[in-house]
Amino acid sequence: MAKKSKDARVQVILECTEHKSSGVPGTSRYITTKNKKNTPDRMEMKKYNPILRKMTIHKETK
Repeated sequence: MAKKSKDARVQVILECTEHKSSGVPGTSRYITTKNKKNTPDRMEMKKYNPILRKMTIHKETK
């Protein structure tokens, strides 16, 4: 079977929103996949930030 040239699933990078404003050096990023057809807008998930040591909101970057 041939694979479709345009896949619906793409890799996205999730970056912490609270970390930027905290002033602590470093970044918290996660890599995941999403289906472009089901979720065309930017993803937003609660993930663990090991630098701040708490659950924070991570948003999809460009």
